Amino acid sequence: MKKRETQILEMLSEHGRVEVAKLAEALGVSQVTVRKDLDVLESRGILRREHGCAVIGGTDDVNNRLALHYEEKRRIAARAAELVAPGETVMIESGSCCALLAEEIVRTKQGATIITNSAFIASYIRGIEGARVVLLGGDFQNDAQVMVGPILRTCAAQFYVDKLFIGVDGYTERLGFTGNDHLRVQAVRDMAEQAEQVIVVTESKKFEQRGIVPMEMSGRIRAVVTDSAIAAESERLLAQKGIIVHKTA
Repeated sequence: MKKRETQILEMLSEHGRVEVAKLAEALGVSQVTVRKDLDVLESRGILRREHGCAVIGGTDDVNNRLALHYEEKRRIAARAAELVAPGETVMIESGSCCALLAEEIVRTKQGATIITNSAFIASYIRGIEGARVVLLGGDFQNDAQVMVGPILRTCAAQFYVDKLFIGVDGYTERLGFTGNDHLRVQAVRDMAEQAEQVIVVTESKKFEQRGIVPMEMSGRIRAVVTDSAIAAESERLLAQKGIIVHKTA
């Protein structure tokens, strides 16, 4: 992604909606150039256009979460993709880091197949040559663009993989990793039953936050991929549980 496109996303992450004229002024380019950048970002589902403005959604909108700290998440995704072999089949749960991970795998791991409950991920990587995706069925959550519920559990049970990559909303010493939506947390549990190991892909700031639903993944999570800003205390707590930490450079 171009530096200018990243700057646009950072401005949208801060304000939610920004006029094309203001973007052009802030970036020192013409409105025509900004519109071309916005066309690219909109085609990838990261933002939408409204009446001379660029817009991203609310906190549960995956487009909004993808735009926030994009470059940091991209580096985490690239580090996580190093754990995947060419031709491997992996499961990937919904989330912004997970979407970028799926993209990185498709671009760099020839013949890899992605099994996911995220309609957003399936759409996000559909235009990449060689993309191989299995989209699990279930009840559709519109903003998050993710499948949940008992049908999802039945679909996931048809597969067994070595790795499941998941996102999280928080972490506590007592409860471990947490999420903010009980249906999506249950979807993660159901998918984890079909994987040899679970790998968390998340920004280090999530260790300073707390979700409302414990994931109850004790013993299943083998590794965490995050950025280099993770606190030493968080690393210590993870190490006590036998969880390996992979950090970006």
